[in-house]
Amino acid sequence: MLAVQLKQDAHCTVSDLARQHGVSARTIARDLVLMRDQGMQIDADRGRGGGVRLDRNWGVGRLNLTYPEAVDLLISIAVAEQMKSPMLLANLASVRRQLVASFSPEKRTKVNRLKSRILIGITASTYVQASAKVPPPRIVQAVHQAFIDQKVLALRYQREDGVISERQIEPHYLLLKYPVWYVVAIDHLTGEPRTFRCDRMLGAAMGEARFKLLSKEAFQPSLVVDDQSL
Repeated sequence: MLAVQLKQDAHCTVSDLARQHGVSARTIARDLVLMRDQGMQIDADRGRGGGVRLDRNWGVGRLNLTYPEAVDLLISIAVAEQMKSPMLLANLASVRRQLVASFSPEKRTKVNRLKSRILIGITASTYVQASAKVPPPRIVQAVHQAFIDQKVLALRYQREDGVISERQIEPHYLLLKYPVWYVVAIDHLTGEPRTFRCDRMLGAAMGEARFKLLSKEAFQPSLVVDDQSL
């Protein structure tokens, strides 16, 4: 918040900032030191009427994404490219190259490995789209984290016929048949590959047990999704 304010306001004094944020001037001074240590370009004018401000150009061209954020952004780019819209494709390739180039070698390897587990299929049938709905954020977050961490996911799942069951699954791959996401998994109930529609998940919680990633070949029958049977 302080960085945003310093970038937007042309003139802020330490005392003004302390009063606005309800802290002491010493606290603001300490925060400014920490911000400078992080590489932020903070200018200070001394004397009466002086103030502090953050260079308006600071942050332009800078990007420091976490691993999950980087994966989410790359997945979004991949999905947009798959949609093959000329309005969306103009700069995406350049954005992707610059994004990947900004990663450390270690993060680049991890992101590429995870990105290879995201599968983009054909657009869902009108039958599926008619029944599709957006999963609750809590379920999306649980699936997302279990997928990234390669941990078993506990599911409460409702089939198309309305039957509800409790499942323990290993989320090996994610499959998008726009606009519906599927989890391609090993189902502990049967020990077999199974594909689960995310919008049919009534509950989801990540467990502690980890699983070893299997190749796509192990799931080949499940990757050919029969929309009306799921």
